[in-house]
Amino acid sequence: MKDCIIEAGAVICGRGADGLAEVHHDAGIRVQNGVIARIGPLAEIEKENDHLPRFGGQGMIAMPGLVNSHHHFGITPLMSGVPFAPLEMWLPQFRGMRQIGPRLDTLYSAIEMLESGTTTVHHIHSGLVGGPDQWADATDAILGAYGDIGMRAGYSFMMRDQNVMGYGPDAGFLAGLPAPLRGWLYEQLAATRTPTADYMAFFRAMRTRWSDRAPDRVRMHLAPANIHWCSDESLQMIFGTAREVGSNIHMHLAETERQARFAHEYYGCSAVEHLHRLGCLGSHLTIGHGNWTTARDLDLLAGCGCMVCHNASSGLRLGSGIAPVNEMVKRGIPVALGIDQSNILDDRDMTVEMKLVWALHRETGLFNDRLDAAQVLQSATEHGAQSAGFGGEVGRLEPGLRADIVLLDRGRLERPFVDPRTPIVDTVLHRLTRSAIAQVFVDGELVVDGGRVTRIDRDAVMAEIRDRMAAPQTKGEAVNRAMVADLMPHIIADLRRSDLDRGYEPYRYSSFNAGRP
Repeated sequence: MKDCIIEAGAVICGRGADGLAEVHHDAGIRVQNGVIARIGPLAEIEKENDHLPRFGGQGMIAMPGLVNSHHHFGITPLMSGVPFAPLEMWLPQFRGMRQIGPRLDTLYSAIEMLESGTTTVHHIHSGLVGGPDQWADATDAILGAYGDIGMRAGYSFMMRDQNVMGYGPDAGFLAGLPAPLRGWLYEQLAATRTPTADYMAFFRAMRTRWSDRAPDRVRMHLAPANIHWCSDESLQMIFGTAREVGSNIHMHLAETERQARFAHEYYGCSAVEHLHRLGCLGSHLTIGHGNWTTARDLDLLAGCGCMVCHNASSGLRLGSGIAPVNEMVKRGIPVALGIDQSNILDDRDMTVEMKLVWALHRETGLFNDRLDAAQVLQSATEHGAQSAGFGGEVGRLEPGLRADIVLLDRGRLERPFVDPRTPIVDTVLHRLTRSAIAQVFVDGELVVDGGRVTRIDRDAVMAEIRDRMAAPQTKGEAVNRAMVADLMPHIIADLRRSDLDRGYEPYRYSSFNAGRP
């Protein structure tokens, strides 16, 4: 129903210029052709619109759809038997995970996101394999799944051309492995030997294809994986392409202390400073993580108009660090929120991530600046939309924007009682769980009703996933798992030799050689 009226006792539009939440009470939202045409008193909205379908009621709160600005794939490592470890010892173990196919995997995480109020996602494919035909098949399957379930998606694929297995050349690492393991891993690293120019040609083709297929629902971005994984030549080609076509870039950076230390030892400056020297910083760039950024880094990011995507759960679960978000906000850096692989509950519930972000950045002073509820909501909506490529289209509720709306059951939110003096945005931040989400709309279409997605058979998807994950392992899977088990002692030994973990800093708020940002 792309033409309808949505009624709510309160409509949270977003964060205003005064820093406060903008709220309309006893309001109606007129949706016309998937766009918000008007928000105002219900009696006025109803005039000459009695024929339209009606949703909501006075017992509802309407808010913008949430945005997960940093997401990779559906079946989590924990579900696949991969134990938590620091990032550098965690990622190699993914090579032994069972694959269930990009469509089914995407639907799984999309169900979790949509049913917990996330209407837009930036899907960062962890890495393309095979050739261009296989790249296209995977991309189409992922974006097709988001389209089928009713979500809006930014899409990018991570690119690496060096140092994939550690902080040194892959050829040297491979040379130290026994022959069977070396041969297996050499084939696993085939993607790193793909010329960046080939990836740019593929990106352009997919950008054209999906701008034709889903102009309002898909945005194509670029994702150089990280500074130690990409040569300067590759980075300059990627950033040059982005400038030429006007696309966003999302780049993991300064996620772990080892990454920060590597940049200083290899480039003689921080990762952010090196990107600045290459001319890569700008408003088109979102830094993913940024846990170990320094005060100078943040000044550079602010001065160049960059964004940061804060992945709080990821930093805590992997022991990567805590981003200095208060310092970022103080400098005017727009901060989006991402769940990364999965959040603290091993799912994709942004309502949980928002609470964690608020609590994590309280700090300990009496009078220090802290994130308030309106700022956290803005990070999870408006700033996320900007990072995901939909800035000025979604992320707020106001006339002219797409009608991506979440309706909350106020009775469930406030039971048994919340004092009227409590700001409604505070109540939403601190008490909202997915059980209070009554309905979700994308472009004015009802895509979640009564807590369940409407456009696909969620039970059939879950049953198919269970059956595939529980099936006996194949011969190929057995080989991969055995090779990963053999590989890990070599990974660990290489990391010890690198000495990048020496004298690591216990963190409250992470910094690199600076006390705090």
